[in-house]
Amino acid sequence: MGGLAKGLAVIESFGADSPRQSISEVSAASGLDRATARRCLLTLAHLGYADYDGKFFTLTPRVLRLGTACLAGMPLPQLVQPSLDLLSERIGESSSVSILDGAEIVYVARAAQRKVMSISLMPGSRLPAFCTSMGRVLLAALPEAEARAVIGPGPLPARTPMTLTDPEAVMAELARVRAQGHALIDQEVEQGLRSIAVPLADARGRVVAALNVGVSARQKAVEDLVPMFLPELQRVAAEIRAMLR
Repeated sequence: MGGLAKGLAVIESFGADSPRQSISEVSAASGLDRATARRCLLTLAHLGYADYDGKFFTLTPRVLRLGTACLAGMPLPQLVQPSLDLLSERIGESSSVSILDGAEIVYVARAAQRKVMSISLMPGSRLPAFCTSMGRVLLAALPEAEARAVIGPGPLPARTPMTLTDPEAVMAELARVRAQGHALIDQEVEQGLRSIAVPLADARGRVVAALNVGVSARQKAVEDLVPMFLPELQRVAAEIRAMLR
């Protein structure tokens, strides 16, 4: 099973910021020695999960089979997608649902009205939890000690000049999110993007996911997000809760 673990570490070293990597880059990103990284990459290429041009490796669409199988087996995306579509049509903005996976959020459903980020978001996309509205909602639902462990000692990476990088500042923000029941992000994950999120709880009150709306900072002032979108988000969250049994 050690070989499987190493192969998965190599796959996970690729991302939006590093879609094309050399053996040395994969070795550094995965923590594997260069010879092991090379063997894993060549195996992935042989199996059709990676392309190799003689210097750089890139993952192929075949890798999507791994994530698609997981998403297809989850009832959550199928349950929330109709509600997301209706919400986005009513408000004219993009909405998403995500779950927490370690220190990242994973998008499981999305209804896009317009592109508000430089990267294309879709089911399976990942973003850091500490600086996203859905991530903060999900972290706030954890016991404080567990949330602190997920965030880590810091300093946290600054995605923009407005990103909170001090773990204590993030923890204070999580306390605020926990008290008010929603999270508001102003250009912390990407400049020009503002978002507001609420938790999605099941019938037992357990937070299982988060729901958000993302808007352009050029079009919506941060103080407008709560009165404009929070009631709609809360209404959809209540509708979804009734389905999550």
